[in-house]
Amino acid sequence: MKTATKLEDAAALIPEGAVLLIGGFMAVGTPERMIDALVERGVGGFTVVANDTALVGKGIGKLVTAGLVKKVIASHIGLNPETQQKMIAGEIEVELVPQGTLIERIRAGGVGLGGVLTQTGLGTPVEEGKQIVEVQGERYLLEEPIRGDFALIKAKQADYKGNLDYALTAHNFNPVMAMAAETVIAEAEVIVPIGAIHPDAVKTPGILVDHILEGEL
Repeated sequence: MKTATKLEDAAALIPEGAVLLIGGFMAVGTPERMIDALVERGVGGFTVVANDTALVGKGIGKLVTAGLVKKVIASHIGLNPETQQKMIAGEIEVELVPQGTLIERIRAGGVGLGGVLTQTGLGTPVEEGKQIVEVQGERYLLEEPIRGDFALIKAKQADYKGNLDYALTAHNFNPVMAMAAETVIAEAEVIVPIGAIHPDAVKTPGILVDHILEGEL
């Protein structure tokens, strides 16, 4: 059984310059309370790996506004003009990765693969500086795996062993990111007794989860 962790204690675990895998899709399925705690703490220099940087004032956008992000690896930043402005000003480095390639690189990091072969990006600037591998006469880009120091994920429910289930869009990145970080911090809408989550509903087993955030008072 895992003991629920206080927000401020969880935020204190994350050092300056950490690589953070942050779940969510335009802030849906993003651990907002954990992000708020990081903003309040004020330690940054983070490399954030995520689908996107959400919106100004929501999700990862709060970290951007607070000046806590050094680099972003994401599939797009199109709905957050602040991220775009900071990129143009040289305040944030942005690495844009096609969405399917991004999640596969994270999955590769989680399951121990040496990389991902994809034809997405061939003949475009995405190809620059990357190894080309030929398989059965076809050319592929070798995309390297991604791992993080911490995965910050959001679940619908957690039990006291850390088993998690998710709702709707939160399935997109959270379960894969939970496999690809040294430390996993899970924020759940509700913490339920062991056995309350049907085994078939568990998408992230508790063995992968290091900390469950205390529920809101």
